[in-house]
Amino acid sequence: MEKNRSILLIYTGGTIGMVNDPVSGALVPIDFRHVSAQVPELRRFGFNIESMTFDPVIDSSDVSPDTWCSIANTIKGNYARYEGFVVLHGTDTMSYSASALSFMLQGLEKPVIFTGSQLPIGVLRTDGKENLLTAIEIAAALEDGLPVVPEVCIFFENRLFRGNRTVKYSAEHFNAFVSPNLPPLAEAGLQIRYNRSIIRYPTIRRPLEVYCNIETAVAVLRLFPGIGRATVHALLAQAGLKGIILETYGTGNAPMSGWFLEELRSFISGGGIVLNVTQCQAGSVEMGLYETSAGLISAGVISGRDLTTEAAVTKMMVLLGRGLPESKVSNLLSRSLCGEMS
Repeated sequence: MEKNRSILLIYTGGTIGMVNDPVSGALVPIDFRHVSAQVPELRRFGFNIESMTFDPVIDSSDVSPDTWCSIANTIKGNYARYEGFVVLHGTDTMSYSASALSFMLQGLEKPVIFTGSQLPIGVLRTDGKENLLTAIEIAAALEDGLPVVPEVCIFFENRLFRGNRTVKYSAEHFNAFVSPNLPPLAEAGLQIRYNRSIIRYPTIRRPLEVYCNIETAVAVLRLFPGIGRATVHALLAQAGLKGIILETYGTGNAPMSGWFLEELRSFISGGGIVLNVTQCQAGSVEMGLYETSAGLISAGVISGRDLTTEAAVTKMMVLLGRGLPESKVSNLLSRSLCGEMS
């Protein structure tokens, strides 16, 4: 790797930078300087690595759209100075953040690699050290003078995933993330092997643009046997609600009850948007395949195909925040903008 390469580490918080509080015994965040001290191997990279730390650092469960905007604006403000970015982040909401950044950073031509750990980096058996070192190597990787992976990704336990295709799968194992409907963009063993056929490369060169107006008036409605009209109505009748992620069964199926479709039609006719994603860990919504999804089509529900819930929520938030007409938002929700759906 070229010695004049520069990588920016953005430490937002999370387990990777935590230690045990001597009083309470709970995990509490520390300053990133302590993390870098735990990884002297950073000095062996043949290029410049700099870091910045959020103040205060943010626990993963406290991440909000303001956090996404802070990360995005940090990248934008330093875009010309660095060839790649590594975002250290808590695992619980990492898939949401990586998905959001993929939609917020339009015109991205450099790697933005999210990583973290299941064990604090100061613990003997930590997974944080290898995650951090490999994420940096990927962020700095060049081929013919261009970044190998100019996308927003998550690197965890030897695998690099497209960020907006990921789901946190395990709260216990080191391989905490899966990408149900897309293979890894790279796998790290003795060498890092890139799956270049599925990595997205820019076809049109344009300046980086950041969309930081995030509309949070969205909700997730997960169907279950026995769900009642009062429950559905209470959610859809919320004042100011603009969009719903509808988590349906199988290939996008929902109850055929007349009241259910009436509630959806009423919400949609009032300007609301309903996006259909499957509750299944893998596979895709195929509305119309069964009679139990045909009613959703007639009600005006949009197919989310194989979007994860995390990608569906953040995509809707970003698109609604752009102030586009409802018809344009609906059209963009049904299309792949940055590799989030097949």
